[in-house]
Amino acid sequence: MQTKTMSPSAIPVLLLLLFLVAAAAAGDDAKRDDQRAPKAQSCNNPFQLVKVENWIDGAEGRIYNGVTARFGTLLPEKPENSVRTPAIFSNPVDCCSNSTSKLSGSVALCMRGGCDFTVKAEFAQSGGATGMLVINDAEDLFEMVCSNSSEANISIPVVMITKSAGEGLNKSLTSGRKVEILLYAPPRPLVDFSVAFLWLMSVGTIVCASLWSDLTTPEKSDECYNELCPKESSNAATARDDFDKEIVNIDSKGAIIFVIAASTFLVLLFFFMSSWFVWVLIVLFCIGGIEGMHNCIVSLTVRKCQDCSQKTVSVPLFGETSIFSLVVLIFCVAFAIFWAATRQESYSWIGQDILGICLMITVLQLARLPNIKVATVLLCCAFVYDIFWVFISPVIFHESVMIAVARGDKAGGEAIPMLLRFPRLFDPWGGYDMIGFGDILFPGLLVSFAHRFDKDNRRGASNGYFLWLVIGYGIGLVFTYLGLYLMNGNGQPALLYLVPCTLGVTVILGCIRGELKSLWNYGTDASLSAEHSEV
Repeated sequence: MQTKTMSPSAIPVLLLLLFLVAAAAAGDDAKRDDQRAPKAQSCNNPFQLVKVENWIDGAEGRIYNGVTARFGTLLPEKPENSVRTPAIFSNPVDCCSNSTSKLSGSVALCMRGGCDFTVKAEFAQSGGATGMLVINDAEDLFEMVCSNSSEANISIPVVMITKSAGEGLNKSLTSGRKVEILLYAPPRPLVDFSVAFLWLMSVGTIVCASLWSDLTTPEKSDECYNELCPKESSNAATARDDFDKEIVNIDSKGAIIFVIAASTFLVLLFFFMSSWFVWVLIVLFCIGGIEGMHNCIVSLTVRKCQDCSQKTVSVPLFGETSIFSLVVLIFCVAFAIFWAATRQESYSWIGQDILGICLMITVLQLARLPNIKVATVLLCCAFVYDIFWVFISPVIFHESVMIAVARGDKAGGEAIPMLLRFPRLFDPWGGYDMIGFGDILFPGLLVSFAHRFDKDNRRGASNGYFLWLVIGYGIGLVFTYLGLYLMNGNGQPALLYLVPCTLGVTVILGCIRGELKSLWNYGTDASLSAEHSEV
């Protein structure tokens, strides 16, 4: 029995959603300071991410994260080089005047607002405080800078913590408990192994999607299969024809319109992103993930066990349906619901990656590039799209639109799910390395075309294009993450590196082999059309 896949009419909408985020985003939680802020010699410290350990009546409490200011003393990298110090709220709590609370030998807690950060630090320091924690009024970390070019004579560490961290400390202090604070700033590793796993997932997804039709073709017992089993042969041909009808061939005009539409939708997300909008994206992602996961499981299983799809049952609205397919569908729905319900948990990246990989494999089966001409138009547009919305958009919108949408800055910090994620296992700050679906699907369309071209022309690994494009894509990802680390973790437009390493390799190989014209017009020659009609 034929397994139905998603409707062709849904593919353009799905592609639009998946291609939105095409930036390899990996950054700190702190909001970047205004680079136009004045920097005096005493106000030019590097920002440090800070671990804020605390003890409540001697019992170890939760560890909070913070970020240092441009001014003040730097913190040690190791906790043994720091000192546990009592914490106390200043009075007034905004630290904008001399405190009536005794701050000597303590870490002063101050609320954000009321005066400049340097003014707060000066009053805390004059009261004898050994350090100052500024409690932000939101759940992010703002990097504190000097407000003017004058020297900031601050000799104590100044750290900002989130609103929830401040509320936790305040709750303990107001209940009469003794709170002690220890501050240190462990450095981030230059390279985390999560990048290697993310590289494997990205390359593996493209390779699997390109070879999927080969991997899922039903095995036949002998050469007389078609003659001995005419009924099954007819069903297979019908299924193949139905699948061909579901394929969406992208053309040059559609590629341009698609990128323009993606840009428009990205701007709408930037301005109107909210928690309910994220929920809409989560639901759409789950629907697509269910379709993709169902398609992958069924097609792989049916290849080895064709009898699994023979038993059917009549289902309202769907008609005659394979029992096996229905059971798999129920499992996929349950899997997606479980992921959505637990998406805030530390292990949720596993479910998100499984759903995402299955979805991308399915999309790459249904959306195809007919030739290099269309690939050039699509990838060049995507190249400009990615660079503009990551690097150039801050000039217009005062921040990177792509990265802001990917991080979910305007949706309570909840990132949209169109990303592959892997936790930074050896990073003391945790977090995730991420890559947008667009960074896999855009090059994946070209790599899939290369595999079909090699297969149609009976090319081997060395004289074909598929293997070289896979290698080029892998090298492009290496360049992407190299740029990520050289830019101190700021999000990078991955297509800046991936397009030259895939499309560029195709054009260069085509020129060297004298096949560029054939690749450019592939599928449009009359002889090729005649060949397909005979088949």
